[in-house]
Amino acid sequence: MRNPDRTLIMGILNLTPDSFYDGGVHNTAEKGFIRAVTMYEEGADIIDVGGESTRPGAEQIGIDEEIDRVVPVIERIRRELPVPVSIDTTKSKVAVEAAKAGATIINDISGLTFDPGIIKVAAEYKTELIINHIKGTPADMQKNTGYNDIIKDILDFLNISINNALESGVFKDKIIIDPGIGFGKSLEQNYIILNNIRRFIKTGYPVLIGLSRKSLIGKLYDENEDRLPATIALNAVAVYNGADIIRVHDVKAHRLAMDSIDFLKRTVSE
Repeated sequence: MRNPDRTLIMGILNLTPDSFYDGGVHNTAEKGFIRAVTMYEEGADIIDVGGESTRPGAEQIGIDEEIDRVVPVIERIRRELPVPVSIDTTKSKVAVEAAKAGATIINDISGLTFDPGIIKVAAEYKTELIINHIKGTPADMQKNTGYNDIIKDILDFLNISINNALESGVFKDKIIIDPGIGFGKSLEQNYIILNNIRRFIKTGYPVLIGLSRKSLIGKLYDENEDRLPATIALNAVAVYNGADIIRVHDVKAHRLAMDSIDFLKRTVSE
């Protein structure tokens, strides 16, 4: 999934009661759909639906509970809005039900390591597959952020998962990679990733960056400050360095900002 002339914006739809961003205000099917409509109208190219929190320290919920949260919203979005839906999950059974409901993208923050069955789901339903790097699990990923060479280590991890997907029947043009900002990285390591996005672009796969309002921003200044300005600034850096997709909470502000970056990139290339 790549548009050479336009940064793709993935709008985050958290259907959880403990979202770090919105406090769970969209945790019903009706509220979730209303939020999806708003993001679509603001310029979202993809709606990423998640029923389980993956913030640092988060614990897993049951499969049935996660399915009950996401499937009704996915079904309604696909029925009423002309926008692709991504399912943000690490569980193959959730991915199956989401695909049946109309999701055409699977976003696995575990990089296919928590439940390798997700690979078979992506191959069977011919969905696109976002392979994210993580070190540890959401419950413990910030306890050990040591790497030998962070960029090389992330690339090695991603290449193993990519090869597993390809060998299981996922088409190469369906794969998207995400270096996993905030998933088992220190503050400084997150910025190293941002400065080295071109190394991920060299793999030939579209690159997604998800840094919206995360702690790499919150640690820079008073916790009561709005994280949106820094989020936009860092996403602009990511896109200028080659990122194809950005995953964000604030769609309208990013659409306006990224349109200007896209214009700049086209002007420079001319």
